[in-house]
Amino acid sequence: MAVVVRIASVNAWGGALFDQLAGWLPESGADVVCLQEVTRTPGLSGWTRFADEHRSLPQRADLLRDVQVALPGHQAIFVASDAGPVADGEGARHRQDFGVATLIADHLPVIGVDSAFVHGEFADHVEWSVADRPRVALAVRTADRAAGRPVWIVQVHGLRDPAGKADSPARRRQAERLAELVVRIRGPRDLVVLCGDFNLRPESETFGILAEVGLTDLVGEADTRTSHYGKPVRHASYLLVSDIAAVKSFDIMAAPEVSDHRALILDL
Repeated sequence: MAVVVRIASVNAWGGALFDQLAGWLPESGADVVCLQEVTRTPGLSGWTRFADEHRSLPQRADLLRDVQVALPGHQAIFVASDAGPVADGEGARHRQDFGVATLIADHLPVIGVDSAFVHGEFADHVEWSVADRPRVALAVRTADRAAGRPVWIVQVHGLRDPAGKADSPARRRQAERLAELVVRIRGPRDLVVLCGDFNLRPESETFGILAEVGLTDLVGEADTRTSHYGKPVRHASYLLVSDIAAVKSFDIMAAPEVSDHRALILDL
């Protein structure tokens, strides 16, 4: 069985390991690349610094543009969840959009695009908040020309909670909104792939909610973190499919390290 499409998903960490990420992207062979923690600051390039009450992190000013340069043969679709201030190298403040981006190889047709907030609504922060930031899911539909079957690739960056990755009412509602999005967009012949940084433990009730709409998780209790992540809980990223028979292979990439998350690689 030939590979019809390769899908890669990774939390890009704002481009903190940009050289490694930019080097890996064109070598990955991915037809569809789903990136979380993507930055966009119109008119600014290079490096900025993000800071909230708990963290201060280097970020690319416009990671969206950077990955478009790295993947010139892909079409980029970006959706912002929120926006806020970042500082450039001289300390000047700029407004930066933050969200998710899906890049589709030119040989694949884009036949549908949809999105939905799964937590909150778009917010333009005066200062970045630590918790309760909005989260958006992005869905892109393409076509499996060999099988004559449409494929929805849905990605999300799940709610971050300083208290940890345990279930909560907000996370249950997030899961319900994700399931509602899948049910709303999916046609009777569509294959659905759902991926991203869920910020959840493997035993989360989220996976039961998603199973009710026909999605099966491929990650389980596997380690999805790299050496750049120092906390003991090693679960964050997941990938689910609506038809296990469509999966040729699935890999959780240990090397190279392009983020504090491992990339998930699915061949259909």
